[in-house]
Amino acid sequence: MRVKDAVGRFGEDVAVRHLEDAGLIIVERNWRCREGEIDIVARDGPVLVFCEVKTRSGVGFGHPAEAVDRAKAARIRRLAVRWLAEHRPGPADLRFDVVCVARSRTAPLRIDHLRGAF
Repeated sequence: MRVKDAVGRFGEDVAVRHLEDAGLIIVERNWRCREGEIDIVARDGPVLVFCEVKTRSGVGFGHPAEAVDRAKAARIRRLAVRWLAEHRPGPADLRFDVVCVARSRTAPLRIDHLRGAF
């Protein structure tokens, strides 16, 4: 496994634990279709939440949330429409969150959960 993939997997595992601790129910992880992947689909009460997880092992490339630009947000919305068409969960409010995981050898693990990020 490449280092980048291992860091991403670590971040997703941390994000799942964080979301569950916050009371969300994980519906699906790493859902894929031809157009891409949704990291986490969860339920927050009656709200269906599509989560993008961004993990960084240093600050050299900026805060993890900076990686979710307008184009990435639009892509995740399109993927959510595909997920909804495939799973038909019934009526639900939707929310798009970003969970940022920053780890460093010199600082404690930092998790930022940006609810309704886009």
